[in-house]
Amino acid sequence: MATKGTNSIHRSSSRPLLDLSKAEIQGNVEEKYPTILLPNQSDDLSHLALDIGGSLIKLVYFSRHEDQSTNDKRMKRVKDKLGILNGNRRSYPILGGRLHFVKFETNKINECLEFIYSKKLHCGGWESHHADSTNNENAVIKATGGGAYKFADLFKERLGISLDKEDEMDCLVAGANFLLKAVRHEAYTHMEGQKEFVQIDPNDLFPYLLVNIGSGVSMIKVDGDGKFERVSGTNVGGGTYWGLGRLLTNCSSFDELLELSQKGDNRTTDMLVGDIYGTDRDYPKIGLSASTIASSFGKATLENKELEEYRPEDISLSLLRMISYNIGQISYLNALRFGLKRIFFGGFFIRGHAYTMDAISFAVHYWSKGTAQAMFLRHEGFLGALGAFMSYEKHGLDDLMVHQFVERFPMGAPYTGGKIHGPPLRNLNEKISWMEKFLQKGTEITAPVPMTPPGTTGLGGFEVPLSKGSTLRSDASALNVGVLHLIPTLEVFPLLVDPKMYEPNTVDLSDHSELEYWFKILSEHLPDLVDKAVASEGGTDDAKRRGDAFGRAFSAHLARLMEEPAAYGKLGLAKLLEMREECLREFQFVDAYISIKQRENEASLAVFHDLLMELDSLDEETRLLTLIEGVLAANIFDWGSRACVDLYHKGTIIEIYRMSRNKMQRPWRVDDFDAFKERMLGSGDKKPLPHRRALLFVDNSGADIVLGMLPLARELLRRGTEVVLVGNSLPALNDVTAMELPDIVAEAAKHCGILRRAAESGGLLVDAMTNTSDSSKENSPSIPLMVVENGCGSPCIDFRQVSSELAAVAKDADLIILEGMGRALHTNLYAQFKCDALKLAMVKNQRLAEKLVKGNIYDCVCKYEPAH
Repeated sequence: MATKGTNSIHRSSSRPLLDLSKAEIQGNVEEKYPTILLPNQSDDLSHLALDIGGSLIKLVYFSRHEDQSTNDKRMKRVKDKLGILNGNRRSYPILGGRLHFVKFETNKINECLEFIYSKKLHCGGWESHHADSTNNENAVIKATGGGAYKFADLFKERLGISLDKEDEMDCLVAGANFLLKAVRHEAYTHMEGQKEFVQIDPNDLFPYLLVNIGSGVSMIKVDGDGKFERVSGTNVGGGTYWGLGRLLTNCSSFDELLELSQKGDNRTTDMLVGDIYGTDRDYPKIGLSASTIASSFGKATLENKELEEYRPEDISLSLLRMISYNIGQISYLNALRFGLKRIFFGGFFIRGHAYTMDAISFAVHYWSKGTAQAMFLRHEGFLGALGAFMSYEKHGLDDLMVHQFVERFPMGAPYTGGKIHGPPLRNLNEKISWMEKFLQKGTEITAPVPMTPPGTTGLGGFEVPLSKGSTLRSDASALNVGVLHLIPTLEVFPLLVDPKMYEPNTVDLSDHSELEYWFKILSEHLPDLVDKAVASEGGTDDAKRRGDAFGRAFSAHLARLMEEPAAYGKLGLAKLLEMREECLREFQFVDAYISIKQRENEASLAVFHDLLMELDSLDEETRLLTLIEGVLAANIFDWGSRACVDLYHKGTIIEIYRMSRNKMQRPWRVDDFDAFKERMLGSGDKKPLPHRRALLFVDNSGADIVLGMLPLARELLRRGTEVVLVGNSLPALNDVTAMELPDIVAEAAKHCGILRRAAESGGLLVDAMTNTSDSSKENSPSIPLMVVENGCGSPCIDFRQVSSELAAVAKDADLIILEGMGRALHTNLYAQFKCDALKLAMVKNQRLAEKLVKGNIYDCVCKYEPAH
């Protein structure tokens, strides 16, 4: 690392602007998404902020997304048709990217400097080998904490950067406000070993008490953004625990001291009420049980023992409870003083440690008589670093909303929380090597202490834990903080009746038996998925190695979540399924089912013309029923279902489709077809107006889209309804993506003039097509057929986070059709919309059939709900 001389510091308060001058393509210009090098990007566009404390260095850094949306000609025409502008509706651009959270021990600052240097974070975030890391004179990095002063010269000497120091309290509050407003499952309560996430309304956040527990404790009354007052504090904090603990136990680290408490029994050191009044004798008049601590370490005054005769484990637990109780009590008294009901606790003293949180929670609950709640933050130790990052005015992140951040938990990235396992992972090969070295297939990632069933720990605040601490895991070294993906183009779906009440997950994974069932399903499906992922890339040695790493990584995720379901935030089935897809992408499997999808699309398109001929021979009412039957029958093709995968070995795609259609007998398990038919066709002489615009949320490739949803879309078009096909932004299983839909529509349009004219009107067909075989000679108006992406890469859809394109097109829609188990059953079965909604799915999972529709596998759901 070259030494830098001192230079004047250039500061800018402007919004981030990309400098496009002398931009050039790096690598092969024929690539679909070639990397573009921006050599003149502003040096002062910083991507890193630091909080350098006495024990730990916390880093928050931002990296731009590598994958940028394509300038596809067809998609541009669709956007123009819908009046959708590129970018976010802001007066300044927000760069999409990721917020990473990293920690180092302060006494290992050289490792921290090496990490910053290896990632080129001191060079404005460039990760290009062409970046000139020796020309860094004007680089300024925001920093807070005492180490920002203590190590300023070292940063200048080693990295050539200047630390711009920010006020510690300002940073703490800014970081807390940002997290509570921007991250959905940031805050949680912790009582009796039970973690429950609390959704905070950003419009009803203030006022609250922020208690930051570091070496000492600061208590801050927060009234708004930038509005706060330090109202109290105590010098009895994390430093007290570590200092006394080191003197009394000879532990060599804070985490070691915490781990000791797991095995402690504080009855050997603490004086209990029962010690004063007699064994098992309570003091009911003032509400004290015999096991309540009357005096921390008070028993030491009654016994003639030397320090060496007390177990370090018991001392550690007594000390931890003493300090935690007092912090909880003082915090509540300050909250009472200002009439505050919410108290948020942060700081690395907590470290996700179960005993610490339970002790604090009990104290707040006890002294407030249940009127106040202690809440904790998953990014508790990064408040200052995040606040320093927010102080870059040009980032403009203060007004971002919760739906624009998606949290991911990459595997083999030891700097995003948890133990530091080695040098920084610079590329995929190093990540795979780390996986092979530190993980064994089928084993848990950290050999954790198992949790006991809820309610059996006896951990009751002032009372002695009956389990003596052996059954509650210490999360001191496993901080589960993921990477926050910033996607400014995500929005809340505007047709939700009540976004605040919307809950996408219909399967409750807080039920342990439910959790075990779905983990078993995913585990059983994993070998087949690995095989398909490897085959999708030609079965090369590289693909096999990445496939093995993916299998190990996802198995480790499942083991971790089975041991602690709330480790990664509130766990729902949608999140679990999406984690699998993200894990595939992490090991660079772009689309594991690509060849299967292509084969099934070709087979289905081969009989598409015959299907249209059959449909056009039917009367209006029969045709509508046949179309819905066709959607339900075609939805059987789902590679995410074990039962359906078994079917694929018993016949061709067309044979299975015909078999499924022949078995369509009403009434279905959920059968609202008659209500939907009346809305579409009317009754008697009364003919209803057609829907203006229908959003069709499509599911699988092959027969599902070609023989199921496209004929239904065609029927809506011929009735004068604009149709928007909504596909995944990224691949998931054999689901069809928005990028694949135009080509499928183009092939189908060769057999149908209605689809051809609609696709041309909607901008899907760039060039006019000739030699079209038209199964319908009627003249239909040029009603557009369009395609938009939904903003996700999962078999499910969360309507709190959809693409801005989908949000824009939804504003004129008056009909939604949700198809498939993931979109219509796993999520959104109970969702309510402002427009008409039709939910169609074939149930391909026995447990789901029993839980949701009280039926059996292969039952059908046709649920119609008029506009609310």
